[in-house]
Amino acid sequence: MIASPNPTFHTSSRHSKAAQADALLAEYLDTQRGFPSFATRASAARHFLYWLRSRRISIAQVGATVVERFARHQCRCQGFHGQGYSPQEAQRPGYITNVRRFVAYLEDRGAIPVPEDHAPVAAQLPAYGNHLILRGYSRGTRSMLSSAAEHFVHWLRLSRIQAQDVDGRDVERFAQHDCRCFLCRKHGTVTAWGVAERRRGASALLQFLRDGGLVPPLSVTAEDPRLTDFRAWLVHRCGVTKQTVVRYLAEATRWLPSLDADPGTYDAITIRNVVLDQPANRSHKSVQLTAIVLRSYLRYLAANDACRPELIHAVPFARGPRNAGLPRFLSPATIEQIIASCDASTPAGLRDRAIILLLARLGMRAGDICQLGLSDIDWTTARLRVAGKSRRAMQLPLPQDAGDALLAYIEQARPSVREDHVFLRLQAPQGPLKSSAIACLVAKARARAGIEGGPTGSHVFRHSLATSMVRAGASLEAVGAILRHQSPETTAIYAKVDVTMLARVAQPWPGGAPC
Repeated sequence: MIASPNPTFHTSSRHSKAAQADALLAEYLDTQRGFPSFATRASAARHFLYWLRSRRISIAQVGATVVERFARHQCRCQGFHGQGYSPQEAQRPGYITNVRRFVAYLEDRGAIPVPEDHAPVAAQLPAYGNHLILRGYSRGTRSMLSSAAEHFVHWLRLSRIQAQDVDGRDVERFAQHDCRCFLCRKHGTVTAWGVAERRRGASALLQFLRDGGLVPPLSVTAEDPRLTDFRAWLVHRCGVTKQTVVRYLAEATRWLPSLDADPGTYDAITIRNVVLDQPANRSHKSVQLTAIVLRSYLRYLAANDACRPELIHAVPFARGPRNAGLPRFLSPATIEQIIASCDASTPAGLRDRAIILLLARLGMRAGDICQLGLSDIDWTTARLRVAGKSRRAMQLPLPQDAGDALLAYIEQARPSVREDHVFLRLQAPQGPLKSSAIACLVAKARARAGIEGGPTGSHVFRHSLATSMVRAGASLEAVGAILRHQSPETTAIYAKVDVTMLARVAQPWPGGAPC
């Protein structure tokens, strides 16, 4: 017969643990004395400790889940010496923050076990701050990124998430979480901007840890072999640009899984359905892109004898009315007003002035500006080499004012980094500008100039240049040469703005004056 456990031993064991918990509570309260909110901090710690005992939960079992249970419990606690706790007080966010502060103290004291990999990650925060300084981040950005990183490390520890297991879903959970962390500056309702800052700060810290080998790199999902081969064909056989490859592959990813793995089984109905079965919210341009990419993909398959060549003709045409509207443009006076709004006494103003002058004087696209390299500038002959949408680079004359603005930016404002791209971010991380940044600085220049209404975006300078040239008497061939159009039909749209020419060919209204 097995002897029953000794109840006296268990009672003494419970008393011993309770005494240890009381000692830890006393030590914690000693560290909190002097704070204005000491009474609230002490009440929260005593309340939590009492609740743990009433639920038979040991301190070593405390984690994020236990704290959440405490935050949700319907408080009927009597407290010490019969003194109860206010249920309303336990529901206050600041009250749970003080509980988490007590939990963090117990973790630091070793009473609550913490996953081993959290300590090394937290120890990297000073090195991360130095890394931000070396990268050239401004003081405000460093403060934001460091604060978000500290918050993220603390949240990982509270959530008991191993740093090596963190993925994009955890970053998003952190960005969206209703913060009750004990970091006092994190209180309050988080805004959309705050969510973005959390997401950016967590992602930046994870990248730093990955570069240092403390966190394993993200596992890359294996790409569909069909996309890999299609990419190689686009690059090496068709010679398309990097941006076009990205657009084509993103579009092909939408519908490629719906096609059979064996192209030999494709038929006309299957191919037509790819274009016709589109979501109702897709625009006409998006449907056109589907047809273009599908037709290109079938050409690739036919070139490799993987499908029947005639299937290319099964792709429906999704053409809209060509050249239906007038090109939208700004007057020359408005263009000069926007250029004059750039403050040439600041680095940002020097950069923006050079960019807008290139847009206005040469009709360059935003992508052309982003891709322009120092090696593309020939100062001796005052020419720029621009590739545009194709890989066939063309030489464009560099006007005097645009050249002077470009030289001033390079000499006075461009960051001194080993980078061939001409136009760079002025703040860390310093790198090439994106097309979206070009559109943003144009919008800011319009706002500074007080321009309201009218067409927006960076492409309006291209339309405005062509319109001014046509109205000044330039031929469509000359306009097409400056804008680097491959087809005369593309340039023909600007014939609509040649009012003088249209007046010469206009016919009288039949039957007298129009009604």
